[in-house]
Amino acid sequence: MDPTSQALLFAALGAVLGAGVVLAWRFSDSQLTTVPPQPEPAVPAGVATVLGVLRSSALVVDEDDRVVKASAPAYVMGLVSGDTLHSPELADLVRQVRRDGQIRETELLMQRGRSGPPAHVTARVAPLSSRLVLALVEDRTRERRVEAIRRDFVANVSHELKTPVGALTLLAEAVEDAADDPEAVTRFAGRMQTESARLNRLVQQIIELSRLQGDDPLDDPQPVDVDKVVVRAIDQSAIDAQSRRIDVVQDGERGLEILGNVDEVALALGNLVSNAVAYSPDGSTVVVSARPDATRVDLSVTDQGIGIPADEIDRIFERFYRVDPARHRSTGGTGLGLSIVKHVAASHGGDVRVWSVEGQGSTFTLELPRRTTGSPAAAGPDIPETNDRNKESTP
Repeated sequence: MDPTSQALLFAALGAVLGAGVVLAWRFSDSQLTTVPPQPEPAVPAGVATVLGVLRSSALVVDEDDRVVKASAPAYVMGLVSGDTLHSPELADLVRQVRRDGQIRETELLMQRGRSGPPAHVTARVAPLSSRLVLALVEDRTRERRVEAIRRDFVANVSHELKTPVGALTLLAEAVEDAADDPEAVTRFAGRMQTESARLNRLVQQIIELSRLQGDDPLDDPQPVDVDKVVVRAIDQSAIDAQSRRIDVVQDGERGLEILGNVDEVALALGNLVSNAVAYSPDGSTVVVSARPDATRVDLSVTDQGIGIPADEIDRIFERFYRVDPARHRSTGGTGLGLSIVKHVAASHGGDVRVWSVEGQGSTFTLELPRRTTGSPAAAGPDIPETNDRNKESTP
């Protein structure tokens, strides 16, 4: 090949190589500047943000019944595991909404775990897009339990009120029929006074229990003089104790202070002393003592009474529950006193314990937070040491 032909060949090869380099550079630049197509997000960004801050259980289900997004409470509640919806009832509701696009709201009973109690929930399901469905689930178990307790409470109150009211009606008729018999009138009048006093105690304790049953912590606990509370509780049962020759004595350490509400503490301790006197034999002794430790004060009431059967101890703090229903007529008990004690302990951040042996007696201990050097030192209300024993300030 002559030199001229070689020169032309090399020139052609150079042109081809140059064009290839230019094309490669342009393709690379296009790749760098062109944004690749992004897949459509499973859940719109706004919805995902809202689900992240919801306190209720919320979840988004796609057309394949897969959970593509769920709030933390939904996992805690056991509705979702991975991308699987574990509630057949809720899954069926989701499919109905996907089929016709209609928003649905209903109440469901869902099983939590293998052995846990079922949960009462309210489910609201709505279409989110053409392929996504949103479900909001609210746990109403606590509200249902409170409603059941309230219904039982009203039913029990109605039943308990019928007894003294009915007795008063019958006694009034008996007095009218015995108008010509002064002795009978006096006897019936005494029984009417007894029933009236029982009715008054019952109504007063119902009011106290209704006020306390929230178990909400005290907003502003104040220093309470334990000695004065003990004296007040003993004084409230003094008439009953004296009539039956029962000695109610104060024991334990003196000069202690607790943090709480003075009236509520006096009410709770007064109920314990009243119960101890009511269920103790004549001529026995009831001891009210206060003993501290580093953080609390134990207020104990010990009697030598009939005691409580071991299988009944777990139930004695239930409202209207009586260990011996046949005896409440003679003792005047309402079955509310210990329930009030339990609620007072809870609202004070304390507790109540009981030790009892049938035929030997019982000890009820009310644990309350102790006021120490580092505790708030605001001056609390003083407790008058009343000697007016014709006036009962607690039931």
